[in-house]
Amino acid sequence: MNKENKSSNIRLIILGAILLIFFIIIALKLVNIQILNKEKYIKSLDELKVDEVYSTSTPRGRIYDRNYNLLVDNVGVKTIYYKRKSGTTTSEQIDLSYKLANNIDIDYSKLDKINLKEFYLANNKELCDKKITLKEKNQLKERKLTITDINNLKLERITDEELNKYNEIDKKAAYIYFLMNKGYYYDEKIIKTYASDKEYAYVAEHVSELKGFNVKLEWERKYLYGDTFRTILGNISTSSSGIPFELKDKYLSEGYSLNDRVGVTYLEYQYESLLKGDKVKYSLNNDNSYTIIDEGSRGHEIVLTIDINIQMEVEKILEEEIVNAKKNNMNTKYYSGSHVIVVEPNTGEILAMASKQVVEKNGEYKVYDSTPTLLTNPVTPGSIVKGASMTVGYKTGAIDIGTTMLDECVKIRNTPAKCSWTTGLGYLNDVKALAYSSNSYQYKIAMKVAGANYYYNGPLVINENAFNIYRSTFLEYGLGEKTNIDLPVESYGFKGTSTNPGHLLDIAIGQYDTYTPIQIASYINTLASNGNKYQLHLLKEIHEKTNMENIGKLETKIEPKLLGTVNLEQKYKDRIRLGFETVMKTLGYGQMGEVLSPAGKTGTAESFYDSDNDGKIDVETISKGFIGYAPSNNPKFSIVVLSPNVRYSQNSTYTSPVNSKISARVSNKVFEILQ
Repeated sequence: MNKENKSSNIRLIILGAILLIFFIIIALKLVNIQILNKEKYIKSLDELKVDEVYSTSTPRGRIYDRNYNLLVDNVGVKTIYYKRKSGTTTSEQIDLSYKLANNIDIDYSKLDKINLKEFYLANNKELCDKKITLKEKNQLKERKLTITDINNLKLERITDEELNKYNEIDKKAAYIYFLMNKGYYYDEKIIKTYASDKEYAYVAEHVSELKGFNVKLEWERKYLYGDTFRTILGNISTSSSGIPFELKDKYLSEGYSLNDRVGVTYLEYQYESLLKGDKVKYSLNNDNSYTIIDEGSRGHEIVLTIDINIQMEVEKILEEEIVNAKKNNMNTKYYSGSHVIVVEPNTGEILAMASKQVVEKNGEYKVYDSTPTLLTNPVTPGSIVKGASMTVGYKTGAIDIGTTMLDECVKIRNTPAKCSWTTGLGYLNDVKALAYSSNSYQYKIAMKVAGANYYYNGPLVINENAFNIYRSTFLEYGLGEKTNIDLPVESYGFKGTSTNPGHLLDIAIGQYDTYTPIQIASYINTLASNGNKYQLHLLKEIHEKTNMENIGKLETKIEPKLLGTVNLEQKYKDRIRLGFETVMKTLGYGQMGEVLSPAGKTGTAESFYDSDNDGKIDVETISKGFIGYAPSNNPKFSIVVLSPNVRYSQNSTYTSPVNSKISARVSNKVFEILQ
C-alpha cells in the first residue's frame, strides 16, 4: 500500500468517526425530546403555537332617540352552521345530514325536486350508474359527452316513483345536504337560525361526531318601535351573504373580511365605522375547542336627533290622512302620498321625517314607507318660495319696506297672461303681497331685477344674469344645493337651462326649478332661525363602546354647524317674518292647527305627472305645500308638508284638503310634545 492510499483511508476513518458522533448526538437529542422530556416540549410547543380565530358576528352599537329611548338593540340568535372539513367524502356528508335530521327540526319546504334528485344520486351511485347506456359510456370515453352531461342524464332518469320512497327524515336530510353543499366549498353554510336550546346543545355537545358542524351566536338587529322610522335606520347584511358585492372594494380596503356583516343602507351604512362591534377573539385548543381570550364589545352607541314620539305621531297622521284622501276620491286620481319634515330651527336637528305612499288595489288601501324620497325626489314648490323671492327684491333694491304695486296680470307678447290665483287683490305692499300670495308682485320684482322695460303684451327683454341673482339668493337658504344631511344618498333637484324671460318669472313663484323636500326643510328652517342656515343632521351624540346594559359614557356631542347666513339686513328679515305671520291670519289660517303665534306660507304649484309610466309627462296636476314655524318670536320647530299631484281634474277646482289636515294635526302634536 502506497502512502497516498494509506492517507485516504485515514481520512475516511476520521470522516466516519465524525458522522457516527453526529448521529449519536442527534439520537440522544431525539430520545431527550420524544421520551425523556416529551411533556415539557409539548407544553412549550403549545405556548408558542396559538391559533387565533375571531367571531363572524358581533353585536353592533345600539341606537337611541334624542330622549334616550332605545330604538335599535341586538338579539342573539342561536345558529347551526357547517364548514366542510378537508377530506370529507360525499358518503360521510350524507351520514352527517341524517344524523342532524334526526336531531333538529328543519323546514324543508324550499327543497326543490332537483335538490331531492341530487341527494338521491349522491346516495344511490351504483343504482344511478345503471341508468347510463353502454353507448353513452362510450361517448364519455370518446369525449363526445362530459361528466356533467352524464350526471344530467342520471338526474333526468330518476323517477317520481323512486323519489316517493323518501320519507320526512329523508327529505330533511336531503335539504340539510343541499345546504351543506350550497355555494363555495370553503364557505361557512348556515343550516338553521333560531335553533332551539335543545338543538343548539345537541350540536355543541357532539361537535367531534358531527364533522364540520358547529354552533354560534349570531347577532341580529331588534327594532323596538317596529316599522317606525325603520327605513332610515337602515339595514345590515345577512350572515349568509356577508359584504355585498357592490360594497366589496370599499369594505375590504378598510380591513373587513368578506363574511363580515356590515351596514348596507342609510344610518347603518352612514355610521358603520361607529356601530361595528369588536369581534370576540378565541384561541384554538388541541381538541378543536375554543377558549375566549378577548370578549370584544358592542360598537359605539349613537343617539339620534329624532324624537320617536313625534315620529310615531307623524307617521300615524300621514297614514290616516292619505288613505282618507284616496277613499274620498275627490280629484285625487294621481295623488299617492305626502311628505313631512320637522326640524329644530337653531340646531338643524331633525325631529321627525316621513313620507308615505298609498296604493289602492281591489278596494283595499296599502300604505308603504317612502321616506328616502325626501332626499331624492324633487317637487315643484310653488308659492312657498316667495320668502326667498322677497329676499331677492330687498337685496337688489327692486323693492323696499312698504313698496306698493298693483296686482294685475302680466302679459308678454305671444304667451298666455300670467296672473295671481285670484283677481281683485288691488294694490299690495310687501307684507300683504306675501299674505295674499300675489304672483303679480313677484313678477314685477323679477322684471325690475332683470332690468326689463315691461308694457302689456309687449316683448320682454331681460338681463339673463337675473337667473343667477335669484338662484344665488335661493342657495343662501339651501334651495338648489345638497343639504349634506348625514345620509348616504341625496340629490340636487332640477335646475332649468332655459333663459326665456317667462321662466325667470316662473322661478320667482316656484314654478320652474324644483327642490327636494329636505332642501325645502333647510329653507324654512333658515327663515325660522333668522337667516342662519344650519346643516340638517340626524346624529346628536356618540357614546363609548360598552357591554353593559346602560348606555356608555358620552364621547362626542354633535354641535350645530352653521353653513352660512342670508346676506340681508335685519329690517328686511323682520319684514319677511312679519309677512309669514300675516299669512297665518289670512290664507294660511288653521294650517298649523291651534299652535300659538304661528308663521308660515302656503303654496300651490302647477305640476305634471306620468300617468302610464312611459317616461313622458302626460297629465297636468296641482300640488300643495306648506312651510311654517312656531312660535314666531322664538321658534321651537319648523315644519314642511308637501302633497304632490293632489288635484288633477281640469273640470273641477276642488282640491283635497289633505295637506292642510296633515300640517294642522302634525303641528298640534309637535307643539304638545315639545311643551
